Amino acid sequence: MKLCSQVIGAISLVLILGSLNVKVVECKVGRGLKNTEYYAINCRKHSAVLTDFGGVGDGKTSNTKAFQSAIRKLGQYASDGGAQLIVPPGKWLTGPFNLTSHFTLFLHKDAVILASQVESEWPQLPVLPSYGRGRDAPGGRFSSLIFGTHLTDVVITGHNGTIDGQGSYWWDKFHKNQLNLTRPYMIEIMYSDQIQISNLTLVNSPSWFVHPIYSSNITIKGLTILAPVDSPNTDGIDPDSCTNTRIEDCYIVSGDDCVAVKSGWDEYGIKFGKPTQHLVIRRLTCISPDSAMIALGSEMSGGIQDVRVEDITAINTQSAVRIKTAVGRGGYVKDIFVKGMTLSTMKYVFWMTGSYGSHPDPAFDPKALPNITGINYRDVVATNVTYSAKLEGISNDPFTGICISNVSIQVSEQKKKLQWNCTDVAGVTSNVTPNTCQLLPEKGKFDCPFPNDKLSIENVQLKTCSIKKVF
Repeated sequence: MKLCSQVIGAISLVLILGSLNVKVVECKVGRGLKNTEYYAINCRKHSAVLTDFGGVGDGKTSNTKAFQSAIRKLGQYASDGGAQLIVPPGKWLTGPFNLTSHFTLFLHKDAVILASQVESEWPQLPVLPSYGRGRDAPGGRFSSLIFGTHLTDVVITGHNGTIDGQGSYWWDKFHKNQLNLTRPYMIEIMYSDQIQISNLTLVNSPSWFVHPIYSSNITIKGLTILAPVDSPNTDGIDPDSCTNTRIEDCYIVSGDDCVAVKSGWDEYGIKFGKPTQHLVIRRLTCISPDSAMIALGSEMSGGIQDVRVEDITAINTQSAVRIKTAVGRGGYVKDIFVKGMTLSTMKYVFWMTGSYGSHPDPAFDPKALPNITGINYRDVVATNVTYSAKLEGISNDPFTGICISNVSIQVSEQKKKLQWNCTDVAGVTSNVTPNTCQLLPEKGKFDCPFPNDKLSIENVQLKTCSIKKVF
């Protein structure tokens, strides 16, 4: 193994040319030295390549020990400028591995991390405290492929290298009801601060793709996330009980919600009491015929507040920005601001559900009613739509403070006669076609509000970092 005090790994001439041959070199400066750059919240002083630790990129040899050994060794440099692990060109089969603080995992554009389909390679973890049980099964859960907890300053990035969850093994077990534990997620970071996940292609996760939970100061940028549209629960990005999160410039094709904002499930989420708040989502493109572009809930019992969404696009997707909740959830969804949606071939433009009644167990409190208020949509263009809106609040617990302005909806040939179906909601509208329901009356010309200030996560500037390569 060779480590360099400046960010060096060692990659041959053909890192530029796209060859699969990689040469490991010692740290040196001299003729033929060039840099490849990437952008990160922090750069690293030390560097190594996976092959330094016995990694074999043939798509068949297990690299679980190589990843674990590399990260354990590089973790020693956390207090000395941090370290990065370079995954070079090749197909790197591996079971789960845990990250460390002040660390960057960098994937070359021709690198593919392949998740093992050997179930015994996947460690078991206890259930999440804000959920009280596994999402698929009551017991524990399998570790995520890339996992970390109680970390600071973690970057997972690359030049659009690929992580393949090889999820078909897990989807098949799910469909056959053969799971005793919840399926793995692809990337999960818990109880951590300063996280970046960017510039990668993620495909075929066993379940959710990217799951930051109980964490803060998160940047998720430039991801391409792909799963079959009939694959079960393959949510793209699920910020869960997180504060200060920025999601931008992502393209997602999913069998479930492209982005699902969460904060715990029923009595467990209420007791844990950690909301998702101060979240910005922008320049998102989604394809999901059976789910939402952005879902708020249904697990929202710790609360969701101050979500800012702008310049988003959905194509052949069931709904746009959807609220999902139920009696027993408690919590709140409030101060939601959406501006600039371009939608094509949608079942619903606006959809709010107060009867999304899946519960972890029968112990939920039927008196725990969610507070849904301050929901704002503006500047929407939608074509080929079946229903303009289905807005169903909860009896004796209406959804209030709904504002919808400047909306143009063109219905499809399969349009339904009742375009706006509204119950137990209250609010106002302006310049919306087709005409809205009586519970959302037209109140003249105005724009629904959208914040002018910036969240602190929006002010985070990425640094230009480099990997030096010698040929």
